[in-house]
Amino acid sequence: MTPTHLPGRVAIPSLPEQTRTPPSPSTLESFNTAPADEIEQTLLACLRSPRWAARLADHRPYPDLDALLAASDEAAYDLAPRDLAEALAGETLPVLPEGAYGAAHTALNAANAAYEAKFGHAFIICLDDLSPNEALDHVLQAIRSRLANDPDDERVLTAEELRRLARGRLLRHLRAAGNRATSPDDAVPGR
Repeated sequence: MTPTHLPGRVAIPSLPEQTRTPPSPSTLESFNTAPADEIEQTLLACLRSPRWAARLADHRPYPDLDALLAASDEAAYDLAPRDLAEALAGETLPVLPEGAYGAAHTALNAANAAYEAKFGHAFIICLDDLSPNEALDHVLQAIRSRLANDPDDERVLTAEELRRLARGRLLRHLRAAGNRATSPDDAVPGR
């Protein structure tokens, strides 16, 4: 069965990995020593804010993963409203889990349309700590609950969800880079 794309704009990251192994020290070293423009492009895949990406790239090297994640959080907290709007505009369409039924699409589309009409931007939520079976229900419940927020409170909550999304995406990128660096294909020169 092919995954179904949701026609709305709800930022749902890919489902969390089952293992939570930290990136290797060599992965952080690669992050610290890569060219700034390359790292900024990588960071823009985590959060579509050029200001956030440039700030993280400019403050390298990071002594350890905790320092990088703290810098990521701080840079996200410091985003101006324009930066947040830019990051929100860059969120992509999610894929609903396989087997999601038609009523789920209808409910999610209706809730998302109401959310966008009220707040003027995509609904953002980080699902990194949820099992795939809980994601859809959690999103629906969260949209409906957050529709009761006033715009200022929702802006703060949205910024926090973007920060959490960026942190999770950055960790996944670093883990994936570490896995590529230790794969047998990468160990053979010229491949």
